[in-house]
Amino acid sequence: MSTHQEHQGHHDHGDHGDHAAHGEHGGHSAHGAHDADGTHGAPVAHTGHGHGEHAAHGHGEHGQGEHGHGATTWKMAALATLHCLTGCAIGEVLGMVIGTALGWGNVATIALAVGLAFVFGYALTMVGVLKAGLTFKQALKVALAADTVSILVMEIVDNGVMVIVPGAMDAGLASGLFWGALAFAFVVAFLVTTPVNKWLIGKGRGHAVVHAYH
Repeated sequence: MSTHQEHQGHHDHGDHGDHAAHGEHGGHSAHGAHDADGTHGAPVAHTGHGHGEHAAHGHGEHGQGEHGHGATTWKMAALATLHCLTGCAIGEVLGMVIGTALGWGNVATIALAVGLAFVFGYALTMVGVLKAGLTFKQALKVALAADTVSILVMEIVDNGVMVIVPGAMDAGLASGLFWGALAFAFVVAFLVTTPVNKWLIGKGRGHAVVHAYH
C-alpha cells in the first residue's frame, strides 16, 4: 500500500514538473513573441523617424529652393522682364512700323503695336515650354499665366512714354526722334516692370509658372 502511494506521489510530482515545464515553455514563447513584436516595432519607429526627417529636409529645401518664395532675386526678375521685353519689342516695333507706313493715326498704330506685342510676347514663352513636351493648348495657358500682367504693365508704360514725348508718334520711321523715344520707352518699361515681376515670382505667379518646364 505504501509502495503504491509512493508511486502515485511520484507520478503526481512528475505531472507537476511537466506542468511547470510547460508553463516555462509558454512563458518563453510569450517572451519570444514579445521580442518579435519589439523587433517589429523598432523598424516602424525608425521608419517614422526617417520619414519625419525626410519631410523636414524636403520642406526646408523647398522653402529655400531656387524658386521658393523667399528665394526671388532681382536677377530672376530682370531676366523674366528681359524675356518679356524681347517679345514685346518685336511686336511693338513691327506694329509701329506698319501703322506709320500705312499712315494710320496714333490710336490705330498704338492698338496694332500693343496687339502684336502680346502675340510675340506669348509666342516667345510658348516656344520655350513647347520644347518641354506640352501641347499647344497647355503651352498657351502657361504663356497667358506667365506673361499677361508683365506685358500689360510694359505696354502701358512704353506707349505712355511714346505719347508723352513731344512729336515722337508723328515722327517718321527715318526720324531719330522716333527711334530714340521708342528706345527710351523700352528702358522705362523695363525699370517699371522688373519690380512687378519680382513681386509676381515671389508669390509663385508670373514667370514662376514657367520655371517648372525649364
